[in-house]
Amino acid sequence: MSGKKTYGFSFSWKRALGISGLRQKLARRTGVPTTLSGMERKTGSLIIRTITDSFSWLYHRIGNKTGK
Repeated sequence: MSGKKTYGFSFSWKRALGISGLRQKLARRTGVPTTLSGMERKTGSLIIRTITDSFSWLYHRIGNKTGK
């Protein structure tokens, strides 16, 4: 931390140049998140979906062999 406090005003050169807005538009259009937390959320969701789909496939595969 720098120790310098700003109250109610901060300047972002990325927002001033439009980089933040461009990243948001890109993420919305492509579906690929550009933030670390967004990438972690998407990766976690993909892993969980893959695991549950695998178990679902296995359950139905075993169920069909027993004649149920």
